[in-house]
Amino acid sequence: MAVLRAIIFDFNGILVDDEPIHLEMFRKVLREEGIAISEKDYYARYLGMDDRGCFKAAYRDHGEKIDAAALADLVRRKARYYRETIAKRMTVFPGVKKLIPELSSRYPLAIASGALRSEIDMILRSIGLTKYFQAIVSAEDVGEGKPNPEIFLKALNLLNQSAGSKAVLPSECLVVEDSKEGILGARRAGIKCLAVTNSHPAEELGEADAIVRSLEEVTIPFLEKLVA
Repeated sequence: MAVLRAIIFDFNGILVDDEPIHLEMFRKVLREEGIAISEKDYYARYLGMDDRGCFKAAYRDHGEKIDAAALADLVRRKARYYRETIAKRMTVFPGVKKLIPELSSRYPLAIASGALRSEIDMILRSIGLTKYFQAIVSAEDVGEGKPNPEIFLKALNLLNQSAGSKAVLPSECLVVEDSKEGILGARRAGIKCLAVTNSHPAEELGEADAIVRSLEEVTIPFLEKLVA
């Protein structure tokens, strides 16, 4: 029977309620390039991807090509708009500020997110949660975004490097996600996944091992039972 020994959190849509801001800025940059996507398209198609993946997919879906330099410019532009906006509209999900310190006292915690590292660092500092995470893997740290499992395996590897004891196996870890791509990535990494219905309704998150409406519902015994 597996025992829970580490937890990996997604960031956007799990700790901080900023998916609507990412949608807004993604659409703003694309509009500047003459490409329009709907809110429905974003949540159905792009939400679980990192910025590079989102822009590449949007261009591909509209029959357009984009080179590496142009792609990098779109990512930079969106990051600038996001930083300007998030500072005024920072919202932490209910339960996060109570749950994270509680879990950190028992397990090593990591973040595995398609967000940029500068965005993650800025928000964690702002909400006072930086010290609770032993490892952060961001968009710049991986070759492929979710649903590729690389980001979760890298986060687990970093936790194991800092642990200095018996390595945590994927079966002893848990991922907390809000996106379909994240759930699939966790499964491909051999890690169980708890989904939160912050971005998608429960019926769209059926690949997860368990689903909750809010992190306010989560307890340590619940997580331990889920992994066991």
